[in-house]
Amino acid sequence: MTDFAATKAMFDLPEGVLYLDGNSLGPLPRAAQARVQEMMADEWGQMLITGWNKAGWMALPTGLGDRIGRLIGAEPGHVVMGDTLSIKVYQALASALELNPGRKVVLSDNGNFPTDLYMADGLLRSLGGDYELRVVDPEAVEDAITDEIAVLMLTEVDYRTGRLHDMKHLTEKAHAHRALTVWDLAHSAGAFPVDLAGCNADFAVGCTYKYLNGGPGAPAFIYVAPRHADKARPALSGWLGHEAPFAFDLDYRPGAGIERMRVGTPPVIQLTALASAMDVWDMADIADVRAKSVELTELFIAGVEVTCPELQLASPRDPAQRGSQVSFRFEEGYAAMQALIARSVIGDFRAPDIMRFGFTPLYIDESDVQGAVDILADIMTNRLWDKPEYKIRQKVT
Repeated sequence: MTDFAATKAMFDLPEGVLYLDGNSLGPLPRAAQARVQEMMADEWGQMLITGWNKAGWMALPTGLGDRIGRLIGAEPGHVVMGDTLSIKVYQALASALELNPGRKVVLSDNGNFPTDLYMADGLLRSLGGDYELRVVDPEAVEDAITDEIAVLMLTEVDYRTGRLHDMKHLTEKAHAHRALTVWDLAHSAGAFPVDLAGCNADFAVGCTYKYLNGGPGAPAFIYVAPRHADKARPALSGWLGHEAPFAFDLDYRPGAGIERMRVGTPPVIQLTALASAMDVWDMADIADVRAKSVELTELFIAGVEVTCPELQLASPRDPAQRGSQVSFRFEEGYAAMQALIARSVIGDFRAPDIMRFGFTPLYIDESDVQGAVDILADIMTNRLWDKPEYKIRQKVT
């Protein structure tokens, strides 16, 4: 079994803070600061540009891609790091559409993260013609998969409620109708076991600053199934996705396999911080993480429902149907969350009325959960949220 006391000690959490927002931004791994400082001083500082060769900077995107691939059930050599999640959504969707010519409908749901829908809409507008982004309720996705669909594009876990799509079943349904799939794993990677290969997924993307603890702005990843790896044409034909980037050929030739999904220069400092986080993940079994996550979320739900009757559970009650977060609805949810943060219990708010809490067993345990329940109960029972200062909306909620 994973030693969660040992993994908790690997994070630098502020004294007295109960951090239930790792589903939005993971905390700092203790080793990251020294490791980044060492990279900057000994590699960037002393090696200068020779660090690309001497320090192996150019290999970081695929090396770390494979380490993340272990957590998401990807075949070795089919995940690469770089850019932002929005860029990777665009890449994956554009490649999937081109692999399925003759169809022009992208199917998604209104529980998808808005940026995925924005990127899809922008791409389809650029393509022109009769391309359509079809958005349905999450519960209607399966029935909406028809022979019209070119690509099914879904976020596996709803960012607001934690509702979990059945990747295997929906992928099978999509393939039965000759549609391709693009899965966003932003709230999946590091939260529970994902089996991209076993589900026969076509493309997947995800970020590394949430459950994977890579830090603010940490690079995203993209997965391309082996059967597509040498066929998918990258719509964003960056120089590092070229077959021979340092030949400086003016004609683009895509690199082999996943290498073609590189775009720009790897963010070496951020990848170095991510490597420290992955060292902690190397101490954990993702199945153990999932089992512990279920225990913690069930404990939290039970405690909140007993002590805070004003809050309505927005997440699925069945733990098998949700990710590693719990959401409650409350009309004054923003103010209540600000009151919690003032008491050093950090979660976040999603409009219009969602109070969202993430549970990451790498550094959250039962005592943290109980402490958070007790403080939330005090805030709700005594209406401590009902103060003007807690109702002032900040830019980031």
